[in-house]
Amino acid sequence: MKKTDRKKIEEFIRVDHAGERGAIKIYEGQLLALNLFIKDNKLKEMIQEMKDHEKEHLEFFDNEIKKRKIKPTKLLPLWDLLGVGLGFGSAMMGKKATMMCTASVEEVIDGHYQNQINQIQSDEKDLKEKIKKFRQDELDHKDIAYENGANKDGIYYFFDKIIKTGSKIAISLSEKI
Repeated sequence: MKKTDRKKIEEFIRVDHAGERGAIKIYEGQLLALNLFIKDNKLKEMIQEMKDHEKEHLEFFDNEIKKRKIKPTKLLPLWDLLGVGLGFGSAMMGKKATMMCTASVEEVIDGHYQNQINQIQSDEKDLKEKIKKFRQDELDHKDIAYENGANKDGIYYFFDKIIKTGSKIAISLSEKI
């Protein structure tokens, strides 16, 4: 049986933990704006439902961090702040930007999770299955976002690129730090 590199598994769990927590922070920022300034109950319900999925994901990776004695990324406080800011800012820009934020992040996470799935061997079957399930949840979130107004027309093309670049930088740094 081929074994998965332990260092890689630690990086995967560290970055996935940070990413799921970051997703929750983005949704918290969006909900803050929706509760304070933007009265759109349908959008608020969609965001809350996606946030609830992310909580399930975070709980799994939180348990893995503890069980395997992996140090979380030292950048969590920064990611928390940036996540809430991105979420709040996107919601203040309107529904289209709110949905584009979700779509952009989920497109990056799709590739990120698929890359992990491709590298995890049979010795980490449970981890691999969880990541597959979480990837599907993220793809569902992306589909919801596009069904509800996300698109890359005009300024949203640049918004998408900025979010994707930031997400990729956060992934890269969180794996190592």
